Amino acid sequence: VVKEISRKVSKIQDTALSDFQVRDLNDELNRLFREKWAWESQIRRLGGPNYMRGGGARVFDDDGREIPGGGKGYRYFGRARELPGVKELFEAAKPKAKEEKAGETRADLRRLVDASYYGYGLDEEDGTLLAYEAGKEAEAFDNLLLQSEEDGEDREWEPLPGDAGDGVGWSLPTSEEVQEELVDRRRRRLLDKLG
Repeated sequence: VVKEISRKVSKIQDTALSDFQVRDLNDELNRLFREKWAWESQIRRLGGPNYMRGGGARVFDDDGREIPGGGKGYRYFGRARELPGVKELFEAAKPKAKEEKAGETRADLRRLVDASYYGYGLDEEDGTLLAYEAGKEAEAFDNLLLQSEEDGEDREWEPLPGDAGDGVGWSLPTSEEVQEELVDRRRRRLLDKLG
């Protein structure tokens, strides 16, 4: 069946065939594809491999766009797509080009995107943003040192959440305390696995 399909698909391309012969060949090809599908489903029912995978029933127009629903039912091959009436059928199946407003096409939107959109702004190149950020970091560090030394509250800084009402806020662990806790956790996990 597959050999006969390939032979007829190449035969339908012949320009010497009349429109009636092209229609007959197209009808035969559709019949052969239905027969092929029946054999493939029988093979699958009997426990054989699934040859129906792959979705080869997609139909494309002259521009290479897929025609939705074009692979279901009756299909047109080769020169059969150029027959009178069939071409109009394909044109009707194409999605209508929507009228685009100025400034809303993809190309227009792409033109609006520049380096600053991706975070490569000029403010980093001239150093103004970097100097501002460095100043704010130094100010934050100084405020943190003052707060820990004086135990006084700074009006610009909010206390960490977690104050249970006893006036004692959270204390952040040092890196040595964090390392010690991680080593203890790993030690406990290893002892649990061994024990």
